[in-house]
Amino acid sequence: MANTLNRVALITGGTRGIGLGIAKVLAADGYYLALNGVRDEAKVKPVLEELKDLGVEVLYVRGDIGERDDREAILDGVQQYFGRLDILVNNAGVAPTSRADILEADESSFNELMRVNCCGPFFLTQAAARWMIEQKEKDAAYAGVIIFVTSISAVVASVNRGDYCMSKAALSMASRLWAIRLANHGIPVYELRPGIIETDMTAGVKEKYDRLIAEGLTLEPRWGSPEDIGRAVAVLGRGELPYATGQVIVQDGGLTVSRL
Repeated sequence: MANTLNRVALITGGTRGIGLGIAKVLAADGYYLALNGVRDEAKVKPVLEELKDLGVEVLYVRGDIGERDDREAILDGVQQYFGRLDILVNNAGVAPTSRADILEADESSFNELMRVNCCGPFFLTQAAARWMIEQKEKDAAYAGVIIFVTSISAVVASVNRGDYCMSKAALSMASRLWAIRLANHGIPVYELRPGIIETDMTAGVKEKYDRLIAEGLTLEPRWGSPEDIGRAVAVLGRGELPYATGQVIVQDGGLTVSRL
């Protein structure tokens, strides 16, 4: 089991929603945090201070993961401040600006979702993985971990947001590809596949899913919380699920369990 003391976790989209839930759980575990987002630091300062109050170092690295220069700046910032990276959590993503039937789908929306939700995490992982390999070569005890946060939309089709579903399906494959590529380096890669999680991104459909959950959509009759996802990340970060690289952990309250 990895010792979490002074280990560093980079969480993209880490100042709100699922990313913030992950950050809170990892901070409680003693991780130092590098949180990425696109907002000005002044706007996320209360969140950063809240996490610092848990007794850990917190760095905010602003940048758009869909842009190459920003990805380089994000990792450079982590390296200069902490000098190491132990966990990469690819969490950042965007939803469609508007839901549209695939017969009316907008190409610009499709391109934007693929840029941020798929291309960004893939190439951020490429750069982070190279750094992790270097750390492993210098220290055999180094225990790097990479986690992709996708969505049940990777396998559950919604024809009114096909761009989002396709971006998450592509990210799911990216997780498998990196698990294969990094296995010989002793760096496990996992996919977390959340279901209906209560965040600002889902606030606009709360009434709809409140009703569906009450009608039995999920086996567990509640919304998921960002901290639910954070607890799974913490388990993986501590190495408490060994011999399982490449696996998908579905956290959807039983939504996708087949039933008659």
